[in-house]
Amino acid sequence: EHEDTDLLLQEQLEGQDYGAAAADGTQCPSVSVSRNSPTKKDCLVVAVLCFGNLINFIDWFIVPGILLDLQKYFRLSDGETGLLQTVFTLCYMLAAPIFGYLGDRYNRKIILGAGIFFWSGVTLGSSFITESHYRIFVLSRGLVGIGSASYSTIAPTIIADLFEEGKRTTVLSIFYIFIPVGSGCGYILAAGVAESTGDWHWAFRVTPCMGGLALLLLILLVPHRIQRRTAAHRALSISGTIQREVPDEMPDVHRAAKTTWCQDVGSLAQNCSFVCSSLGLTAMAFVTGALGVWMPLFLYRAQVVQGIVPPCLQESCNSSNSLIFGAITIGTGILGIIAGAEAARRLRKINNKADPLICATSMFTSALCLYIALMVAQTNILSTFIFIAFGELFLSVNWAVVTDILLYVVTPRRQSTAIALQILVSHLLGDAGSPYLIGMISNAVQARNIPSLQWSFQSMQYSFVICAFVGVLGGGFFLLTSFYIEEDREEAQR
Repeated sequence: EHEDTDLLLQEQLEGQDYGAAAADGTQCPSVSVSRNSPTKKDCLVVAVLCFGNLINFIDWFIVPGILLDLQKYFRLSDGETGLLQTVFTLCYMLAAPIFGYLGDRYNRKIILGAGIFFWSGVTLGSSFITESHYRIFVLSRGLVGIGSASYSTIAPTIIADLFEEGKRTTVLSIFYIFIPVGSGCGYILAAGVAESTGDWHWAFRVTPCMGGLALLLLILLVPHRIQRRTAAHRALSISGTIQREVPDEMPDVHRAAKTTWCQDVGSLAQNCSFVCSSLGLTAMAFVTGALGVWMPLFLYRAQVVQGIVPPCLQESCNSSNSLIFGAITIGTGILGIIAGAEAARRLRKINNKADPLICATSMFTSALCLYIALMVAQTNILSTFIFIAFGELFLSVNWAVVTDILLYVVTPRRQSTAIALQILVSHLLGDAGSPYLIGMISNAVQARNIPSLQWSFQSMQYSFVICAFVGVLGGGFFLLTSFYIEEDREEAQR
């Protein structure tokens, strides 16, 4: 009987927008009741969001998957090649705060749909760019970054609305599994299509079709409105009866429109757990950005130096490294995210600081593995692949855990803004600059030495060492987070 009442009340109370309430704050917030398990509708929404996340990251890593072909086609130096991903990431991070602001105030489904349509269209258009229009190609990557920002900023907050804290970590883990899966599929799809067709342009014509399907699923399966499931709302349920009238003095998590964006930012800047974990995520982004763009090319140069493969002189270059690295990214990403979520679930029962400590340990271990991989690359390519796999595995442990930290140390009405700010900072100081920085250091090392295949490899090797040191720095920031996490979590709950 209680379950039937709960479902009836839930149906009657469907009406709260994905975004915040109207600016005048006169609408009564919707109220939901706690349930033991998610409904089929919730699962469908999550499935659609996961599919969109998959496409988002496939698009993100198409360029690294065919980087050698692009470098030859546009006749680019290492620095110019790194600029492609840097422009993408800069536009992505600059657009994120805008979408965070809009996501806290307006309908999130509409914003998601517009983002998918925009980035799919631009990706399709970029497949027709010729070799004399490199700048237009760079601009197209920047525009794709803007479309991707709308998705990465808003989709996690919809999951936060749908699920309470106990289930949220599990669902977020599933959602974030599609970051490495999409990234790996990006390498594999780009390299596979370019090799099978003999033309890298076709690699940019697959994901727009997938984007169209994602947009259709979003329209058909995701409801236009939904209620949030928060502690503040559950407190309104008394003895199976919902209080429909809410006094003005009660906390209202939907009145984000009453606060300015600057006030939200000021409040988040005083949240030590949010600041420190965001800086730790920034270090993660720096390392993953550099690895994602340059690692297949680094492996190719190592194999050339060892005499395993000949230098690429044909129109379409050997793409085996992109395929292998893509498979490693998928496998280690799935294992890492599942392991991170399970470790967090178990260790939280015995240590309230478990989440940041897990992140710190995984960052330190990942940095060590990556350093060893770089040092053995010239002599043993198999060992390089093994240590790269372990390095990526420990990096992947953190993805869902870091996001969950944000969601329980930040109040619900500031979550979209918090995620947008975290995206801004992590990309501005992280993977927005790391591909270009690695490329410029490589250029500088090559410029000081006689051009050769050996120095082409060593220049990239020396450049990559910085990633190991940044990984150690990130582990230190997560350790700092552990000192503040309990206090900030209690404050967010209040």
